[in-house]
Amino acid sequence: MSSTPAALEYKRPLPVAARTGVLALALLSIGHFSIDMYASALGALQPRLVSKFGMSLTQAGILGGLLIFSSSLLQPVYGYLADRFHTRMFTVLAPAVAGVFISMLGLAPGYGWLILLVLLGGAGVASFHPQASARVTHGVVESRGQWMAVFISAGTLGMAFGPTFFSLLPALIGLENLLWACIPGLLSTALLWVALAEGPQMASRKSYDLSGLRAARKPLTLLYFCVFLRSAVQVTFAQFLPLYLHMERGFTVTNANYVLSAYLTFGAVGGFAGGYLSDRLGGRKVIMISFLGCLPFLALFFLGTGMASLLGLMAGGLVLLFTIPVNVVMAQDLAPGQTGTVSALMMGFAWGLSGLIFIPLTGWSSDHFGMHASLAALTLFPLIGFVLAYMLPRSQHA
Repeated sequence: MSSTPAALEYKRPLPVAARTGVLALALLSIGHFSIDMYASALGALQPRLVSKFGMSLTQAGILGGLLIFSSSLLQPVYGYLADRFHTRMFTVLAPAVAGVFISMLGLAPGYGWLILLVLLGGAGVASFHPQASARVTHGVVESRGQWMAVFISAGTLGMAFGPTFFSLLPALIGLENLLWACIPGLLSTALLWVALAEGPQMASRKSYDLSGLRAARKPLTLLYFCVFLRSAVQVTFAQFLPLYLHMERGFTVTNANYVLSAYLTFGAVGGFAGGYLSDRLGGRKVIMISFLGCLPFLALFFLGTGMASLLGLMAGGLVLLFTIPVNVVMAQDLAPGQTGTVSALMMGFAWGLSGLIFIPLTGWSSDHFGMHASLAALTLFPLIGFVLAYMLPRSQHA
């Protein structure tokens, strides 16, 4: 990619950023852990909500799709607003908003209220990601993939912790007392409010220039669909694994959520490893390795039994999530003047659109053809993703 004046300005290290970058990374990673813990709550709560409200798998899938719509598909809106208005409130208030409304699911009197609470909680998740992910690598020249990997992995660890947290807490205090689960979100907002300064990237700007996005539209489109296909597998698995393991493999609800937590934990390790590898091999190679490398492990999960099957699931999740920090940093390099917007496209819009389509579709398919066949069919997507990754510019380095 040629060095435009905007790109040179973007990559110039800032003394302030150098001094405060580690603190900002730590604070944003704590917030990301908290936010994604709530983002993963619905999958863990689904078995209990299905039982309480008598929902069909199609209704459960619709509920999951709406959460994805609110928490992910709308992220570009918040990315645009963050790039336009530059207030830290998009980041600071998000954990409290997500925590309060997601934790109120246990108080919902009916399915309609579940829909409303899911949409409101998802709005908190959506507002956090674009601005926070843009700030993490601002002013960082060396090892940007590793910096992004730390931030991404913190969120993935939050997603991994969420199923266990939202499985054990209702078991201990009852679903009707789930509101206590909002405490981590409130504490995260308080910490960010006190300790997170306005970022150095938040200088005023009177206009929003889309020329950078137009100039990089071809590689950004390829990159977007790579994220879309990976997300279709990841988000649908995260939503349905507890139900699948409980209904088709005989796991208890608690043990099924333990497996989901382990799967997402391995994914967090994979994200960190992917960021490390991208700084050395380049983003394109890492994406190709990820798409091909996850296939035999996911096949082992669906075709195998016992511990070997579960180990295949863990290894598949690890390799599949190599690409999360890679995709975001590559997109930021392609459009350095719109980091919030492109981060939202790669982290939120692609994730959200795939979830909005494939979570309800998988729920419908599970009602008609069985959950095992419906989830296993998703493993075809990495093959398509490999072809698209091969078409990415060879010179692009994450």
